[in-house]
Amino acid sequence: MKTAIITIVLLIISNVFMTFAWYGHLKLQTSGISKNWPLYVVIAVSWGIALIEYCFMIPANKMGFKENGGPFTIFQLKITQEVISLAVFTVIAVMMFQGQKLQWNHIAAYVCLMGAVVFAFLPGK
Repeated sequence: MKTAIITIVLLIISNVFMTFAWYGHLKLQTSGISKNWPLYVVIAVSWGIALIEYCFMIPANKMGFKENGGPFTIFQLKITQEVISLAVFTVIAVMMFQGQKLQWNHIAAYVCLMGAVVFAFLPGK
């Protein structure tokens, strides 16, 4: 159980960094900080943030993988990571991009994704 919790915490941390790597530059642009940055600078900064993300994601996958002694199959790891990614994205998007509203159809989509997690953890045989 401890390995599962550590894996999930590492996945959450990695997804915070990845969300900033993918979408943070949009907020920097709208706030005027990076408005005149050339695209290659934006890419380089995003890659730097993504490198930090990998420092959490790789250990999470390595320790969480069943064949390495962890509790998750490769499919369970990926599906869990995707749901965490969307949850982290939602929190950051609502906080950083005030004009973006979480609507009923987004919540319905998340409920469907949680159903995917349930199915991924059911016995397959």
